[in-house]
Amino acid sequence: MTDSLLHERFPELTETLPFLRLGVAPTPVKEVDLNTWIRVWCKDESGYGSGGWGGNKIRKLEWLLPEARRRGARTIVTVGGTGTNWGLATALYAREHGIHTALALVDQPEDDHVREQLLRLKASGATLHFTHTKRRTILSAPWLMLRHTRGRTLPYLLPAGGSSPIGALGYVEAALELADQVTAGALPEPTHLVTAVGSGGTAAGLVLGLRLAGLRTRVLGVVVNDTLPLDAEHIIGLAARAEGVLRSRGAHYAPLGLHSDDVTIVRDWIGPGYGHKTPAAVAAQKLGAAAGLELEPVYTAKALAALTDLDARSELGDGPIVFLNTYGPRRP
Repeated sequence: MTDSLLHERFPELTETLPFLRLGVAPTPVKEVDLNTWIRVWCKDESGYGSGGWGGNKIRKLEWLLPEARRRGARTIVTVGGTGTNWGLATALYAREHGIHTALALVDQPEDDHVREQLLRLKASGATLHFTHTKRRTILSAPWLMLRHTRGRTLPYLLPAGGSSPIGALGYVEAALELADQVTAGALPEPTHLVTAVGSGGTAAGLVLGLRLAGLRTRVLGVVVNDTLPLDAEHIIGLAARAEGVLRSRGAHYAPLGLHSDDVTIVRDWIGPGYGHKTPAAVAAQKLGAAAGLELEPVYTAKALAALTDLDARSELGDGPIVFLNTYGPRRP
């Protein structure tokens, strides 16, 4: 698949909302054995992308990079932790398309992954600004914009994780893709779709895309970041702003009536804070590995830990459930 499903559904967006395919779609869905009585499928985003990259960041960049070019921006300014996959993916993909990246980096717990990621970030060609804290990053934003202005051309400023209204369209696309897979019989219509929530864009895009596709599936978002407002109201607000982008660029359809009941947000699996491993996540990482899923302990394993715990308390009903694996490791 090379064309956007959003463009197929709304051809009027083709000229006003550019898209750049960076991976091979659709990503696979398969039933996984997690030793639970609820049937669980995994939609595996880990292989999406090129050059060894995968994960949910690439879906967002498919809309954000062409938008940057549409605006004439020569630099993207964005933010992440010192182990940011988002920042590294942006730096590498943007560089391939002639756009420089400047990253404001906030401290997070340091481990082998973070140390290795910092080396990759330094080698990526991005300009790194170590702002250390959320407060200093916010205060530095005007200076960063001025510092990376080229002539009269402002940089394209993006929030953490690329979770802007346009970035959220990446998971509108993935939800439409999932709906096609349901129609094709690859899996039954799920009652819930479970995903980690680090900046909100993936969950917001899924909510909007599932409703555009006519599915009744509800999103269950497992919050893994305690530095951002990530409640249901925030997620639905971002989904509504993404819908506003579609309408402002020319899409015509009946109002969807997005509501906070379309998403359930749980916060019990963060642990000490963003970037910290938890015993439950480490155990879920091992459970996932036994089922053929490669997860990491600060995002996707926490989401799986929540799924299996909620399963035990029967809070997800009888299923079926889709687990979204958004982990996309960098491979040699």
